[in-house]
Amino acid sequence: MKRIASLPSLFVLLIVLCVSIPMSAQNNTSDTLSAASRSFSFAADSTHAEVSKALADSAYSAGEYATAIDLYERLLADGQSAVLYYNLGNAYYKVDDMSHAILNYERALRLDPSDKDVRFNLDLARSKTIDRVNDRVEIFFVRWFKSLTNLLSLDGWAWVAIVTFLLFLSAVALFVFGRKRSLRKASFILALVMLLLTVCANGIGYGQKHRLDNRTEAIVMDPSVVVRSTPSQSGTELFVLHEGRKVTITDDAMQAWKQIALEDGNVGWIESKSLTVI
Repeated sequence: MKRIASLPSLFVLLIVLCVSIPMSAQNNTSDTLSAASRSFSFAADSTHAEVSKALADSAYSAGEYATAIDLYERLLADGQSAVLYYNLGNAYYKVDDMSHAILNYERALRLDPSDKDVRFNLDLARSKTIDRVNDRVEIFFVRWFKSLTNLLSLDGWAWVAIVTFLLFLSAVALFVFGRKRSLRKASFILALVMLLLTVCANGIGYGQKHRLDNRTEAIVMDPSVVVRSTPSQSGTELFVLHEGRKVTITDDAMQAWKQIALEDGNVGWIESKSLTVI
């Protein structure tokens, strides 16, 4: 009896440690839509009384791409949506504006990294740009982990964390109140597995939330731009980038200039007006 009494205490401690975990992954996700959803509800006001996703989609289907772009932009002004960014990217692609198409595809992926259609169209748009990007060679388990994290959106991982945590609590209850030794043993193992999955789901969700909050990537919007050695027009010309190229901002302290880095390790300074943050 003494051994049985001590083990529940162990689970009580685990519950205290984990009870706040599922909620943390879901914080501040109300501004994003579920990855499985392809609908968008728009609360009309005096400014956007006649704007709706259906109207924008109709304009796109009719080949009125400029009108569709305007409508999608107005809808996005009221809230982010992976679906709207995707549709907006498609509209820009149709008018051969690859820099804006890539920008909006990238923004769609920030909200829903699991969308394979967005990735396919993004690769298609990149193939039409001048700069060619050589993907960084990564160890297999790094690629595997990134693939795992991209299976679900932030909301999806939050739900996984909640479900696994509830299963963890159920397993703890079976262990505490179960009478059969085999049942208690199985519930103990299940509780450990569910606890591990809860922690992993929250860790992945936290990583996605961090990427959403810390926007350090940008797209070159000008047809071509010179990257310099110093934040000045008198700086040495290092190399030239073209529209649609994705860069990482490494120094955001100055208003007129940003220090950027490429995946191959090249670093330099570029004028802020030539970039749009993803």
